[in-house]
Amino acid sequence: MQLIDVATASADVGASSARLAKTARIAELLASAGRGGDARQVAVVVSWLSGELPQRQIGVGWAALRSLPEPAPEPTLAVDGVDAAFTEIGAVSGKGSQARRSELVGALFSAATETEQTFLRRLLGGELRQGALAGVMADAVAKAAGLPLATVRRAAMLGGDLPAVAAAALTGGEAALSEFTLRVGRPVGPMLAQTATGVGEALDKLGGEAVFEAKLDGARVQIHRAGHDVSIYTRSLDDVTARLPEVVEATLALPVRDLIADGEAIALRPDGRPHRFQVTASRFGRGGGRGGKDRTVDIAAARAAQPLSVFFFDVLHLDGVDLLDEPADDRLAVLDAIVPPEQRVDRLKTSDADEARRFLDVTLAAGHEGVMAKSPAAAYEAGRRGAGWLKVKPVHTLDLVVLGVEWGSGRRTGKLSNIHLGARDPATGGFIMLGKTFKGMTDAMLDWQTARFTELADGPTDGWVVKVRPEQVVEIAFDGVQTSSRYPGGMALRFARVLRYRDDKSPAEADTIDTVRKFYERG
Repeated sequence: MQLIDVATASADVGASSARLAKTARIAELLASAGRGGDARQVAVVVSWLSGELPQRQIGVGWAALRSLPEPAPEPTLAVDGVDAAFTEIGAVSGKGSQARRSELVGALFSAATETEQTFLRRLLGGELRQGALAGVMADAVAKAAGLPLATVRRAAMLGGDLPAVAAAALTGGEAALSEFTLRVGRPVGPMLAQTATGVGEALDKLGGEAVFEAKLDGARVQIHRAGHDVSIYTRSLDDVTARLPEVVEATLALPVRDLIADGEAIALRPDGRPHRFQVTASRFGRGGGRGGKDRTVDIAAARAAQPLSVFFFDVLHLDGVDLLDEPADDRLAVLDAIVPPEQRVDRLKTSDADEARRFLDVTLAAGHEGVMAKSPAAAYEAGRRGAGWLKVKPVHTLDLVVLGVEWGSGRRTGKLSNIHLGARDPATGGFIMLGKTFKGMTDAMLDWQTARFTELADGPTDGWVVKVRPEQVVEIAFDGVQTSSRYPGGMALRFARVLRYRDDKSPAEADTIDTVRKFYERG
């Protein structure tokens, strides 16, 4: 397959706002990629269209793409050749590596047409990594392979790697997908929650009875144990085992042989109340990378300075038995049998709204951020925002994406201050602006975001407003949603303020414009 085929399809998809049209166009491309039985080619195309490189990082960022050679007059690049070039670029190291990497990038771009250069520039610069295609990719794979969508989604859920699933589906059919099963040591996407405005609404949505759990303001972890080997993954499936020895030790103390469990790691004060989220996050480190290795961090010193506690709240596998499809009640019974009470998240099963409100009040008084309400009958929907889980917080919050930022004035002169906020549009994969805010920012946060958004700048930074690539998620508190003719969605947030930046969330996990509209409709 030629690169021009992929680049043209990417442009077509970007120009379309209809989900079905996007799905059909990607499916057409994938079917063509799979005709020769080349599994690697299929996986590469799916990775690229999802905004990722199979090689992950190759040392080429936005700054290296500002000055490009003249485009080639005719397309000559093949997908496998470009993939090999990325591998070669990523392998460059040692003295003179920057010059050699620039030379290889220049050679690649000089052989690319204008359409191909645009695609490569967006891919390497991170502009395709917006979740714009993630929601339709599984649909397109199923359509291209002529397989049931549920089968593809299940394989992707358990395999944790859609490019590999796509390659198997298009070259081996349904039989090949049966190989994707839950495996200890291979992380799966965590189940996510929808939002409820209160415990009463949560009970109504869940059929009148729910399991309420304390929603800890820590860092979610997925814990795998195979005998004496333990692996710990973040919600984004990065391996952080080396950074969290306390979690490893707590897991090895459990009376089990093999385990996959869901939990929360959190830094607690001596009185048992939680530290700020940033304290917990400091133990994980930003950019620690897959494999959990970061030689710049003294793990023992970090642990001594701020130990972590771990609390388990779900179990997906135990000693050879998969529990994903079992009701929550049954999974919790298994959890209770293997995890001591002091390492389990506090919970209450009730159909009484007043009792649930008291549980919420006690949880908030303990310093936690709210409660989770879960259906006792719900299966574990890995990688999905299932209707069986609802989060209830006393303050309205949304996880939004920063679309732009303005230079500050007064004492904020020289700092990037006022951020432009966008909600994800599931229909187009883009983002819809909802307003701006400069409230809630500490001096340390202003310093951090000035550096961060300079790095993400999508164009010049010398104007009043700096456009940025939509990659940074921020948690915003707000008092309500009001009508606004100023913004394209017809809505704006009232009294929006920054709570924290969410490096643990990708733009594809940001809240949607539909969620914002529900807040608006409630008045």
